Amino acid sequence: MMGDNENLERSESDGIYSKVLRAGRRTYFFDVRETRAGDYYLTITESKKNTNEDGSYFYKKHKIYLYKEDFGNFKEILNEVTTFVVEERGEEVISERHQRNFDAYSTNGEISKSTESYTDIDFDDI
Repeated sequence: MMGDNENLERSESDGIYSKVLRAGRRTYFFDVRETRAGDYYLTITESKKNTNEDGSYFYKKHKIYLYKEDFGNFKEILNEVTTFVVEERGEEVISERHQRNFDAYSTNGEISKSTESYTDIDFDDI
């Protein structure tokens, strides 16, 4: 059991630096952690609030582990694909799943768009 306690202490004490991004029902956690060898790496966790049939809540979590040797390529590709999305579809969110009062079609049959703004995330600190 001593090994289990060491792992528990390790997992609770290895947070070096953290940032949180709240985005509707989703929350993103950016956590710098330390390896056993004393090097740093990044975990990015997406936590999404969901509702059970009985009305109680639960959270689904997905985690990415990102190591220093991958930071440059990760930032480059992330910037490339986010730029592509914004250039192709703009900064407005057009999905009704992300808006409360989404009216997909106006009375004249044209698709209306949201005025919800885009949040720019800078990964230069990674």
